[in-house]
Amino acid sequence: MTHSVIEIRISAEDHRIARLAAAAVGLSLLDAAIPTPLPGVKPGLANIITLYVLARHGWQAAAWVTGLRVVVGALLLGQFLAPGFFLSLAGAVVSLSVLALAIRLPKRWFGPVSWSILAALAHIGGQLLFARLWLIPHNGVFLLAPILAATALFFGTMNGLIVARLLNDAKSTTP
Repeated sequence: MTHSVIEIRISAEDHRIARLAAAAVGLSLLDAAIPTPLPGVKPGLANIITLYVLARHGWQAAAWVTGLRVVVGALLLGQFLAPGFFLSLAGAVVSLSVLALAIRLPKRWFGPVSWSILAALAHIGGQLLFARLWLIPHNGVFLLAPILAATALFFGTMNGLIVARLLNDAKSTTP
């Protein structure tokens, strides 16, 4: 009887993605612990990692980090395959789609802050649309849009400023 061995080679990129995804999961758990006045109103701290990865390592790496964050965060919070998981997944997919386009915009006018705002607005838009299509089959769900868009604008701006600072600090410490 012969045994076959499957060997999986783990690259430095795999290690980097795992470390960044772990940081994103940690921030996602912190996000979940912050009390919120309305469902869906969260700072989106894990998006800081996504945007940093996008700027430093590209869209594919950001998509991996985001996907791992959504799945692992849901598993750790006991929400895997629950409505909250699908809302988070819908927001992440729409946000990543918008970021795929946003990174192609002129760098002179668009960077981490504008990417963050666009991603936050896309995230909440994706969640609202998904909620309307699956959870709340009534257009009244869109009455929350102005409040959620305002919070997305605020937190998107704050997170983008943090990412811009992190990128600037990383640039100044790189030889």
